[in-house]
Amino acid sequence: MPHATASIVFFLLVSAVLVLGFTASRWQSGGGDLGHIEEWGLGGRRFGTWVSWFLIGGDAYTAYTFIAIPALMFGAGALGFFAMPYTVLIYPILYVVFPRLWRVAKAKGYITGPEFVRGRYGNRWLALAIGGTGILATMPYIALQLIGMQTIIGALGLPGHVPLIAAFAVLAAFTWTAGLRAPAMISIVKDLLIYITVIAAIVVIPSELGGFSTIFAKVPAQKLLLATPPPSSAGAYSGYATLALGSAMALFLYPHTMTGILSAAGPRVIKRNAVLLPAYSLLLGLLALMGFMALAAGVRSMPQFADGFAKYGANYAVPALLLNAFPGWFVGVAFGAIAIGALVPAAIMAIASANIFTRDIWTQFIHSPSHKGETLVAKIFAIFMVVGAVAFILAIPSAYAVQLQLLGGMWIIQTFPAVILSVFTRAFNGWALLAGWVVGIASATWLAAENHFTGAIWAFHILGYTLPSYIALATVLLNTAVAAVLSPVFHAIADDRGQDETTEADYA
Repeated sequence: MPHATASIVFFLLVSAVLVLGFTASRWQSGGGDLGHIEEWGLGGRRFGTWVSWFLIGGDAYTAYTFIAIPALMFGAGALGFFAMPYTVLIYPILYVVFPRLWRVAKAKGYITGPEFVRGRYGNRWLALAIGGTGILATMPYIALQLIGMQTIIGALGLPGHVPLIAAFAVLAAFTWTAGLRAPAMISIVKDLLIYITVIAAIVVIPSELGGFSTIFAKVPAQKLLLATPPPSSAGAYSGYATLALGSAMALFLYPHTMTGILSAAGPRVIKRNAVLLPAYSLLLGLLALMGFMALAAGVRSMPQFADGFAKYGANYAVPALLLNAFPGWFVGVAFGAIAIGALVPAAIMAIASANIFTRDIWTQFIHSPSHKGETLVAKIFAIFMVVGAVAFILAIPSAYAVQLQLLGGMWIIQTFPAVILSVFTRAFNGWALLAGWVVGIASATWLAAENHFTGAIWAFHILGYTLPSYIALATVLLNTAVAAVLSPVFHAIADDRGQDETTEADYA
């Protein structure tokens, strides 16, 4: 085994955390019954400020984030820093929108975003569209966590897929028994390990390379700044800005992030986290710099890493950098942190998708079971999501998972008008929102296909001016415009405002 010490520490750490997951069933239980889906799938809405901070942070900052953002910096340069303004913009959205959504969800017993939409508009078909979008966008997201873990396992020189399958089999088991409490407990360990790894990296590696001035001096000039736009074009500037804004609008629409938010103990917990969570943005900025450190260290040209870069591409930059800079025992800790960073969000994604399938598909279109039956359906679907993601990554090239996740981001943002705007206004008609969703999904998919599913930016030509934009942002604006124009028409034909089961008092 080429990295014996690192592998032993890695397995001990991951095994300990997986065992911890099985002890979580009674943690933060408050005497709640895990046979009820609100207890299993939302932790009984009891998580306080610090548990929510770790859970939402562990939910949003995944293993693939810690692999892909430095890889983007390593390959594309400054464009990778879009993650910084993106993760700054999400917190005002969190502060303004989600305390209101939490209040109405608590008052009406909603556990998913689509369930709120169905209650708001009395339209189960609109809720089906929103819920189906969330599940479809989540499956490749889970697969990407496996890619992150697969990269780490490959960097350790471990053969085959057995460790990956074993880890996710155990994840499925403790997800079944403990529900959301398991990833909530594990996220505390995961985030502490990630912070330790990143802080050690930004202290040790620059000192080995001669300081940050030396690091930046070794980075090619074209990777340090965005390219200056040509005449009559916004160039990379508008692409960068719209990518950050559109990504921020989409993040908390994903089922797993919304589940983390709705599991909080109350609106004040959410507001406090909107203030405290930017600490993760600082962490992400430091992590992104590891891409430049890998460039300065020249890991791509080192013979011992040639096979890794040939197999994993730029995603191998962080593992190679850590292997080059640290002793085996610390590499084991760092790789363990990244692997656990795959397990936590994957578990939450599976649970969140199961909540949607149960409440917005099964009970609405197939069968309305008892509380225990409802939870059983959710557990079975959560296992299906985990197994499906593992099968996906084993049977299909990882490039397809990346492409589908890119498309998933363009799809999930199309739920913005129906979910986020509806928290503040009932001016829309449910059928108009559904029409806008169809237009948004179709136009985003078409533009992504025209880009051969390899790029998220499209150059729009407006009155002789070229305006590159993130496809997701441009198409959700079209989606919203269609819904706004059609709403008065649909209100005149079939006014659905009387079907709103929520009241203003539910939001206050």
